[in-house]
Amino acid sequence: MDDDNRLHMSRIIAAYAIATLLLGGYAIWRYLMGDYNRILLPASLALVMLVASLMCIASASQARLSAYLALIAGYLMLALELPWLDEAGIMWLGFAPLLTVLLLPLASAMLLNLLLAPVWLLLSNTQLDAHLTLSYVAMALVAALVPWEQRRHQALLDATNPRDPHCNALTRDAMHELLASEYKRTQFLGQPFAVLALHLPQLEMASEQFGNRARQALLDALCLAVNRFSRRHDFLGRQSASTFWLVLPDTSQSGVQMVQQRIGQALEATVLVDTGPLQVKIAHCQRLPGESWPRFEQRLQSLTRHLSSH
Repeated sequence: MDDDNRLHMSRIIAAYAIATLLLGGYAIWRYLMGDYNRILLPASLALVMLVASLMCIASASQARLSAYLALIAGYLMLALELPWLDEAGIMWLGFAPLLTVLLLPLASAMLLNLLLAPVWLLLSNTQLDAHLTLSYVAMALVAALVPWEQRRHQALLDATNPRDPHCNALTRDAMHELLASEYKRTQFLGQPFAVLALHLPQLEMASEQFGNRARQALLDALCLAVNRFSRRHDFLGRQSASTFWLVLPDTSQSGVQMVQQRIGQALEATVLVDTGPLQVKIAHCQRLPGESWPRFEQRLQSLTRHLSSH
């Protein structure tokens, strides 16, 4: 998630930098053409976009303020150029709703586009009629369809993604589905079956005292150590906020004890900057001969509650 955010911020900074160069180049071009009355605004807005770029580079928390500066710069440039474009100004009316949708939340962007519609239509220096008004509204709606469709696809991916969004583990629902399936498969084949339960009591404390970065570091360290000593067909799932299950198909009593010992030693040797040594409670649940799935699940849940409460 952090990598995605950094990539998104890098793209925004690159877009602001390109806008700065375009505005500066436009001011220089107006100077060379002798249009001195139209130099001051693009030159000033180039400085505004430069400030917006530097604010994004300095701190990601300033991204919203930088977006407002970019929106103001775009609006002012559009207001400056539309009266000079005559009939061609109609083509540039779509720039306003597109820029608004790119820089603001969808609801705020749509409201602002509707409120500013009379301004852009008057500045376009064309005869106002129903066709022009409907064209502007259509462009605003089409521009809004892009982020709406992206959100719909993201919601669909989140609903169907079996991976936990915060760590390298399966979600609770996906893990329980695979757990029941593996239990029945190994039971049918007569193979042993075990589950390793891990509880991370430092998680809530780290979030309250040191913030989300320390919490994420704990999750990453736990998943890294567990996956390092897991086989290809083992899978780690997140049972609750601070509890994980490592499902070990075809694993005997001695095998699960060996895995527990190795993971415990790896976690004890892990020291984080904010929280210090990693403290994890580990226990295992082995399937008993002839034990049914509901009985095994009940024992596993009871073992997990015991780990979390002690």
